[in-house]
Amino acid sequence: MVKIGNFFFKYRNWLFIIFYALLFVPYVPQLFTAKNFGAHYYWYPIILGLFITVLGQAIRAATIGLAYIIRGGKNKKVYAEELVTTGIFAHCRNPLYVGNILMLAGVGILSNSLLYVVIMIPFFLFVYQAIVLAEENFLRNKFGEQFNNYCARVNRWFPNLKGMGTTFSSMHFNWKRYINKEHTTTFIWLCGIILLLLFYYPQLTHYNANLRNTLLIIFLGVLVIIYIFIRIIKKSGKLNA
Repeated sequence: MVKIGNFFFKYRNWLFIIFYALLFVPYVPQLFTAKNFGAHYYWYPIILGLFITVLGQAIRAATIGLAYIIRGGKNKKVYAEELVTTGIFAHCRNPLYVGNILMLAGVGILSNSLLYVVIMIPFFLFVYQAIVLAEENFLRNKFGEQFNNYCARVNRWFPNLKGMGTTFSSMHFNWKRYINKEHTTTFIWLCGIILLLLFYYPQLTHYNANLRNTLLIIFLGVLVIIYIFIRIIKKSGKLNA
């Protein structure tokens, strides 16, 4: 699994793009249908999907804003400068990955695709499990007993909520670092949500294509303007933490 994880780690960014793109493949059969959930069935995937994917983004935001970990790899290989055990990492060893999984699972449900939820989400989980095992192998070899002690008290996947309030109250949220690190991911994520809502749920615009297209232009236009503004600010150095 470590070798598989190292392979997936090398191409993880492309894999995430592929998984995200597959959301827009025609979604038959549906996860929720009018036959099983009534005429207003579409609210189930919308509400459930948005709740889960927003929760995932919130976890990523808290992780990056409180105690960011530099573990993005070096030369496409697993790498870490130090063992970070504060912030959200004091409650879960892989909070960024948990956030990613929830974000993708949420938009998968939002797409209302049974095949995506049954096939692609489990495969995505397998990919991350392999990557985490490869990272843990590296960290254990580099930090030894320090990492073993960390693993003994902190779960790999399921966050321990005990003491979470103390963590948030005792640390400063670095919003500049959050915007700096997360603006592109958030932009792509929000664009995907808008496209899914407007094209997969014509009920929301009363089957009016002109209204749908107008809303699409407005929402995507606003997001593009905000994204460009953040990129300009970032290049100016004002977002340096």
